[in-house]
Amino acid sequence: MLAAMKKILFSTMTVLALAACEDPYDREGVGFTGIDGEPRTISDVQGAAAFLPPATNVPAELAVLPPVVVTTDQTEAEKVARVAIDNGGSSDTNAVPVTGAETNMYLSTVNVNGTLFGVLRTASNGGKVDNSIGASFGRNAEQFTGCLPAGDVYRKGSSSKSSGFAVALDCR
Repeated sequence: MLAAMKKILFSTMTVLALAACEDPYDREGVGFTGIDGEPRTISDVQGAAAFLPPATNVPAELAVLPPVVVTTDQTEAEKVARVAIDNGGSSDTNAVPVTGAETNMYLSTVNVNGTLFGVLRTASNGGKVDNSIGASFGRNAEQFTGCLPAGDVYRKGSSSKSSGFAVALDCR
C-alpha cells in the first residue's frame, strides 16, 4: 500500500512540476528581445489591442515623455480620472500617437495630485470611440505603459462611446 501511494504521489508531483514549467527560451512580453535581437513591440503581444500600429514600441516611446502634472481640488476617483483625461497629451510632443480604425488616439501619462494615470484619448477630446477600446486599454495597461493598473478604468463619454479613458498606474 505504501509503495502504491509513493508511486501515485511521485507521478502527481512530476505532472504538476512539468505543468508549471515553461520553455525558458520562449520569453514573451515587454522588455524581452524578439527574433534576431530586434526589440519586441506591442504588436507582438497577442490580443494587446487592435488599434495600435504594428511597428510602435509604445512603452519605450511613452517612457521618454514626461508626465503631464496637474493639481485639482477633486477627491473622488472618477472626477480625478476625468481631470487626467482632460489634461492628457494630444500631440506628438506630449503623447504617443496610436492609430485606430475609427479615429487616431493619444496615449500619455498624467500625474494628478501625485497619482499617475495612463490616459488614452482622442486628439480633440470631442471625437468618440467605442467603450470596448477602454476595456482593452485597462486589461493591457502594463503592455501600453510598462506599469501595472492600480484601479478601474474611467471614461469620459456616454454609455456606448467615449472620448478618453484613464487608469491609475502602479510603476513600482
